[in-house]
Amino acid sequence: MKPVIISFSLLILALLILFRLPGVYQLDNRISTGTWIAAFSILFLFIGIVLSKKLFARTTIITKQKPAIINYEQLLKLGISKREADILLLVDEGLSNQQIADTLFLSENTIKKHLSNIFQKLQVERRTEAIKKIRELSIID
Repeated sequence: MKPVIISFSLLILALLILFRLPGVYQLDNRISTGTWIAAFSILFLFIGIVLSKKLFARTTIITKQKPAIINYEQLLKLGISKREADILLLVDEGLSNQQIADTLFLSENTIKKHLSNIFQKLQVERRTEAIKKIRELSIID
């Protein structure tokens, strides 16, 4: 925000100086001061448009995240079901219980029960610990 304020402040300062130039130097007696002001105003309008396009240009960075791969052998060793693996994937994506429930067309209580079972099987207490553990065990890559 500071660069924008400084840029426009300098632009206004330059505008004020240019407005005073015709009166100070008497550049051409045939052209009135009002004409000079109009010319400078148009010039600064175009400069302002160019600067605003450059300063406020929005860039969108789109990154494609590769889909997570589930190691089913490790799942079987831990006794995690396919539905629990699906829930783990969605937890890994950062979805809330309600969002997971909406995605899988289940109730939020069912999701909580599945998460409770997952936490027991992984011997963890929190979602973040579960994600860390499944990454350590190479269940999700």
